[in-house]
Amino acid sequence: MIRERLGARAAGANLLASFFINLMTVTAEVGGIALALQLASSITYLAWVPVAGFFVWLVVWRVKFKILENVAGMLGLCLVAFGVALFQLGPNWLELAGQALNPTVPGSESPWTYWYYAVALFGAAMTPYEVFFFSSGAIEEKWGPKDVAQSRINVLVGFPLGGLLSLSIAACAAVVLMPQGITVSSLSQVVLPVAEAGGKIGLIVVLVGILAATFGAALETTLSSGYTLAQYFGWTWGKLHRPAEAARFHVAMIATLLVGVAILATGVDPVMVTELSVVFSAVALPLTYIPILVVANDPEYMGDAVNGRFLNGLGTIYLVIILVAAVAAIPLMIITGAGA
Repeated sequence: MIRERLGARAAGANLLASFFINLMTVTAEVGGIALALQLASSITYLAWVPVAGFFVWLVVWRVKFKILENVAGMLGLCLVAFGVALFQLGPNWLELAGQALNPTVPGSESPWTYWYYAVALFGAAMTPYEVFFFSSGAIEEKWGPKDVAQSRINVLVGFPLGGLLSLSIAACAAVVLMPQGITVSSLSQVVLPVAEAGGKIGLIVVLVGILAATFGAALETTLSSGYTLAQYFGWTWGKLHRPAEAARFHVAMIATLLVGVAILATGVDPVMVTELSVVFSAVALPLTYIPILVVANDPEYMGDAVNGRFLNGLGTIYLVIILVAAVAAIPLMIITGAGA
């Protein structure tokens, strides 16, 4: 459908950019699992990388779509421990709100660094794989018109909740780490405020949340690699089919995981891979967003659900924001040395 509307060249460019960024994201998420297991076991993350890759493949291969999506999502709610820890720490709420609403850049730092991380956070909020995963997941779960309301609830509740959790993590760091001059550069430092506020129980809960969140994202991005290639080339795809019936779909996922594990085996920093993946996600967002906007205005495809003027107005505003972020991402990365 999209290939017909945009042409083969544009669709091919979309495929290459989206798959490359998805590969980076798979690598980052497998590395995130390994880092979480390192924090729980004190065994180097490099030893956990192949283990993480194997179990991601095993779950993708054997577990039903609805189970792998919902179990990881529910366990990921353990990240609420950051919010609980923030209240336990008892910060000066007025001072904290003042810092958030009236931020200041220290004289030793450049404002461009903050703009760089703003673009990175924007890219992290809407990575290309989410489009492939959730649209394909709707087919996997056989959604119909009645499921649109549930999808809207997921977005209107899930995104604000994710934003609040991000603010809680940043606030915990501001309350505990910033006064001591600690610059967060590792996962172990991120969880220190929770350990201080909630002790061992709080630490265990937040580690479960981190492991579930990274494992769930690894499952989603691995599946997205298969969805992307299979749908472009017209292969049989999806967990509705047995692996033997959708062999190329499963081979694509296995190959993606193997490449990701191989990249991590070189000793590359998973955190740096994560940062680069979200920045390049911002660069590629127009390639993902514009086709959606085109199809949303196609009455032949959308029928009565075609976009009206109001939605197109909002969509155009968001498109401008996306284009600004995409154009600014690479220059900001170069200027700031990737936020260094």
